[in-house]
Amino acid sequence: MNAMDKVKIARDPRRPHFNEFAKFVCDDFEELHGDRLVNDDRGLVGGVAKIGDFRCVVLGHNKGATVEENMASNFGMACPDGYRKAMRLASLAERFHMPVVTFVDTPGAYPGREAEERGQAEAIAKSLEFFSALKTPVVVVVTGEGGSGGALAIAVGDKILMLENAVYSVISPEGCAGILWRDGSKAPEAAEALKITATDLLALGAIDEVVPEPKGGAHKNVKSACLKIKRAVIAKLKELTKLPVEELVQKRYDKFVAMGRFN
Repeated sequence: MNAMDKVKIARDPRRPHFNEFAKFVCDDFEELHGDRLVNDDRGLVGGVAKIGDFRCVVLGHNKGATVEENMASNFGMACPDGYRKAMRLASLAERFHMPVVTFVDTPGAYPGREAEERGQAEAIAKSLEFFSALKTPVVVVVTGEGGSGGALAIAVGDKILMLENAVYSVISPEGCAGILWRDGSKAPEAAEALKITATDLLALGAIDEVVPEPKGGAHKNVKSACLKIKRAVIAKLKELTKLPVEELVQKRYDKFVAMGRFN
């Protein structure tokens, strides 16, 4: 299976969405709403949940499973309000000593005029700064598309997991092909060159673990895929909660500063 094949699987509308993670990864989930500034972005949702023995704050992009949900959530492309809501909820996690678990699945941040007017770039930049210094464990799971800054805004974590057929990249293969060759048909070549698959990113040290999927993809057996995610998340939380907070934050900072440095 080549990189573009995995891109197609990652984008499959039948793949598990946030609602499935809330149901099968979390033992219970209570959604919390609003950024307390503008509105309640439906492209990025969050709340309090229990995962195994851990009471957590859970955040995730919400693509939606129906056309109506797709439209309401901008297909998982969050506005500034979504990122500010994520920071608000993560600050609650820090205050009450709860770890944060994020589920990443977005083509990118919403590029609409209203998002830019409300400070999209500033909200993403602030989120990167905020999560890099958050004084509580952060576990990230890339479940489908990890698209550019829209994904990275909630993906600065101590441990980064990826589903086997997920992708994670600074730009889509089509966008890359259009910039480099002015030819969208070269997207498969761009996908290979970008090194966007879970196995490529694990080899590069950009992620920490690949979570296997059921044969044919997570959408073939959503419950099984979610249970594998749950086991992986719990294992990472057990590891991270043993670390002193100062060491935890320093290791997270060092992890991201080291990315892109090659000998």
